[in-house]
Amino acid sequence: MRSFDEIFEIAAERQGGHQSLEAKLDPPLLPRQLAAIPDDRWLSCMTKCIFNAGFNWKVVDNMWPGFEEAFQGFDIGRCAMLNEDDIARLAADVRIVRHGGKIRSVQHNAVFLQELAGEHGSAAQFFADWPATDQAGLLETLKRRGTRLGGATGQYFLRFMGKDSYVLSRDVVARLIAEGVVDRTPASKKAMSAVQSAFNRWMEESGRSAKEISRTLAMSIG
Repeated sequence: MRSFDEIFEIAAERQGGHQSLEAKLDPPLLPRQLAAIPDDRWLSCMTKCIFNAGFNWKVVDNMWPGFEEAFQGFDIGRCAMLNEDDIARLAADVRIVRHGGKIRSVQHNAVFLQELAGEHGSAAQFFADWPATDQAGLLETLKRRGTRLGGATGQYFLRFMGKDSYVLSRDVVARLIAEGVVDRTPASKKAMSAVQSAFNRWMEESGRSAKEISRTLAMSIG
């Protein structure tokens, strides 16, 4: 496995030099910034990532003001109380993408966030406190306790919220394969542990965030 510096040089050569590459490596939010984000925004982003999965992101983005209206600003208490009549009403609402399973996930994930708030003071504090050195564990928690938050959906959710995290995009996986970390897109706990170990090594070597390393890996290929 190459050092991060070696991979950085490969990426810099592909991206037009060190300065050009550095300009594309914006840092994640600080824990105190994450902790200040209202819990309704975490539910909103979860929902947007869930509806993006397998669908045209631009369509969802254009419809998002309607989603915010239909789900009453993603107020955690209100969304946690959605019942079957509410689900049926929302499934007929032309302001949103009418997918019953994904609509129902809003209620389930609102309850999940309520539980986190009860355990940690706020859901935001839970995400702020989770260490970047165990993103694999955080992704497993999202998959196990949340609804429709497994795989890439959970990864993009963390990235869009500003949490220090990697995204296992096609190009990132290609670099991980080239470095002998995995031999295919990681899916098992063993493979995800290997990915986390590689990122932890590169973070320790470079002093950079997981997000910056993830972006560098991607740009060393694409």
